[in-house]
Amino acid sequence: MTLDGLIGGAAALIQFGGSLVIAFAGLRALALLAAGRGAPGAVVRGRLAVADGVLSALGFETAAALLKTIELRSWTAIGLLAAVLTLRTFVKRALLFEEARLRARPRGASSSPA
Repeated sequence: MTLDGLIGGAAALIQFGGSLVIAFAGLRALALLAAGRGAPGAVVRGRLAVADGVLSALGFETAAALLKTIELRSWTAIGLLAAVLTLRTFVKRALLFEEARLRARPRGASSSPA
């Protein structure tokens, strides 16, 4: 097996790990919703669980993208990596903003946007 094959395989495994993190976060959110019977507080906790999972998975995806940079041999590939990292940064900032907004909301408040 070549070095490129090993790097590609490792990156794929890391990406799969990120997918598992998102899946488990979704299951955790469903469990929180079921335990809270859909109460506004349970909805907020479920949304926070999904946001935490997505933020964690973004770390996995970034690690995989950085691992793939070892294979970059063209300006197009480097540009795509830069675009992925930029998009990841914006998504992470949006999720952190949403998480802060949810945490600042009073416990009895409705889960619908104002």
